[in-house]
Amino acid sequence: MIALWINDIHLEFLDEQQLVRFLSVLRNHNADCVLAGGDIAQAPSISHHLKKLEKVLQCPIYFVLGNHDYYHGSIAAVRSTISELEKKSEYLYWLNRTGIVRLTETITLIGHDGWGDGRLGDFQNSNIMLNDFRLIEELTGLTRKALLKQLHQLGDEGAEYFRALLPEALRVSNHVVVLIHVPPFMEATWHEGRPSEPDWLPFFSCKVVGDVLKESMQAHTHKKMTVLCGHTHGGGVSHILPNLVCYTGPAKYGSPRVQRVFKWD
Repeated sequence: MIALWINDIHLEFLDEQQLVRFLSVLRNHNADCVLAGGDIAQAPSISHHLKKLEKVLQCPIYFVLGNHDYYHGSIAAVRSTISELEKKSEYLYWLNRTGIVRLTETITLIGHDGWGDGRLGDFQNSNIMLNDFRLIEELTGLTRKALLKQLHQLGDEGAEYFRALLPEALRVSNHVVVLIHVPPFMEATWHEGRPSEPDWLPFFSCKVVGDVLKESMQAHTHKKMTVLCGHTHGGGVSHILPNLVCYTGPAKYGSPRVQRVFKWD
């Protein structure tokens, strides 16, 4: 099993020639599947770019969405569009809906978009104003209190999803691969070589998901978990527990890359 991991590829920043070149790089790996960790494009073009990936690669594409994938649209509308697209697709699998994927006899894949849930760092005193709060319908024009409530709800969706799937994923496999856009651990919020500062942490981490993942692996010390995330555009490896490692993929607008090539038996 050869799996390509990509994240924060932001295809909307590429011209046609750059897009063709990047897709050729992906295709030339002859991978069995692609793991796409969100921020693929933006709401008006996300379906177009997913179809393009599918047409060129002709292999299963397991993906989650990132915050940028909702820009210039609404969370509800994008989710509806992607759900319909997935139903008609041969190779596209949105992990929010797919459930547990058996990659090999011993490895399963689960995933969810996740969201910066405001629970780590210093939300109340942070003056950070993400484009999320201008360009995503459900997050615009909210009071600080209402915004935090919405971020909690978005983070909780991911936590509930993982809480529901992890027992079965751990029962049927020795190694669970988790694909999520937002880092679920403070240690994984890499930015300029170190974890993010308290003013950025509320938006660069999904604490509630991290708690669920850690609890599961603390209860299954004989099993292994690999978490793949992005969002911060900084890269690093975080050893959260002896049996839980988290990779955060670096990214640069206009220069998409393959983060890692995994070869699993």
